[in-house]
Amino acid sequence: MSIKSFFAKIYARSVYKKATKWMQNPVETQEKVFQKLISEGASTVFGKDHLFSEINDHADFCNSVNITDYEGLKPYIERVVKGEENILWEGKPIYFAKTSGTTSGAKYIPITKDSIPNHIDGAKNALLFYIHETGKTDFVNGKMIFLQGSPVLEEKHGIKFGRLSGIAAHYVPSYLQKNRLPKWETNCIEDWETKVDAIVRETQKEDMRLISGIPSWVQMYFEKLVQVSGKPVGELFANFDLFVYGGVNYEPYRTKFEKLIGRKVDSIELFPASEGFFAFQDSQKEKGMLLLLDAGIFYEFVKAEEFFNENARRYTIGEVELQVNYVLIISTNAGLWAYNIGDTVMFTSLDPYRIVVTGRIKHYISAFGEHVIGKEVELALQKALENTGVIVNEFTVAPQVNPETGLPYHEWFIEFEKEPENMEYFSLAIDNELRQQNVYYDDLIKGNVLQVLKIKKVPVNGFQEYMKSIGKLGGQNKLPRLSNDRKIVDQLKTKK
Repeated sequence: MSIKSFFAKIYARSVYKKATKWMQNPVETQEKVFQKLISEGASTVFGKDHLFSEINDHADFCNSVNITDYEGLKPYIERVVKGEENILWEGKPIYFAKTSGTTSGAKYIPITKDSIPNHIDGAKNALLFYIHETGKTDFVNGKMIFLQGSPVLEEKHGIKFGRLSGIAAHYVPSYLQKNRLPKWETNCIEDWETKVDAIVRETQKEDMRLISGIPSWVQMYFEKLVQVSGKPVGELFANFDLFVYGGVNYEPYRTKFEKLIGRKVDSIELFPASEGFFAFQDSQKEKGMLLLLDAGIFYEFVKAEEFFNENARRYTIGEVELQVNYVLIISTNAGLWAYNIGDTVMFTSLDPYRIVVTGRIKHYISAFGEHVIGKEVELALQKALENTGVIVNEFTVAPQVNPETGLPYHEWFIEFEKEPENMEYFSLAIDNELRQQNVYYDDLIKGNVLQVLKIKKVPVNGFQEYMKSIGKLGGQNKLPRLSNDRKIVDQLKTKK
């Protein structure tokens, strides 16, 4: 056993032992987090506006602070962006994580001195829990790669701006720096296709043992490796045995990954977001991810089926049930209060509290990390229809993760009443509108991760036939505009 492996096991045991204290006392842990957040938030502009000084318990909090989203907090965030202090949290944030917006373009999510450890420790502790459970430490003795965005940051009013993955790149521990790839200069390459080519050249002869990233990005990396080397990834990297991922559902990629690798490898799922690091897969034997209850985040849960009801009940950790779909609401030490991040979760275990991400409270596509929502696709289509004379009866959109040729893309299934004279021009018009609304989607097109969307024509009444076939024709049943898989579109009849 190497020295690194020896100390990794000791460190893993220590971190796991510390975590068991809050894992065994989840309700008390969350109550402490709640009280600390309210106490420290009371002196902020938001806290004064919402009478934090009069809040004693969760019921008081529900009465004082309504569930909100980015649009609801935007007036406060805009003041923080301008450099004002003590607005949502004490002082000023040290970073803004730039992420995709819904109705207002880019969003700027604050990351404070108090909240940054949560983002960094989450991924680190996921690896340590893996070591503690499995005893496997070989990956610490070889090279690791973290496929991520550029670490180049901008600065304004003393606050740095960048993508979350780029911010995290600045916090790689010193003891991993020698193991970590790609090099800084490579990581700074903006064009994704160029970046992947550079990473392939840099890593193909290295002893890669841990590979991490969003599955769609890693798939492109693997495909390039196979193309260049003529070998499966698992043969090229004989000691590769751990894949760490997050951000999108891995299942649509699993079969393709195992084919590219040539064998199965262990995997660890993470649940990171700009708003916080919420959970990680703590066991290779149990389903779900451990919800992090001591990380400066207070969680509330609203049953998805009740979410749009007036005064829907907000449950705390001690009140949740297994196999119920909940909308995840967070309050954090970055100054987000009763904030709906849009994700829905379901508990697979209550001892400890483990969750799986079940989707979004609204239909969306995020097969590649783009977080495209219904309003964005509807507006993009509407803009493209203007002044063209094209008439659309119905449509739905799904990701094409594994096309026969070329890059992945969004595939639009449209039933036309009047078709466009030039389908390619019409597709591009939709695509351009969507890129203007969603910065992540735009980044993926610019970076050559995705190609421009493609349209497949659905015969007249094709959607009605589909809804009828699943027993949901008429009534209150609606066809989802967006899906994160191809379950719907694979059943649709199409025409050339």
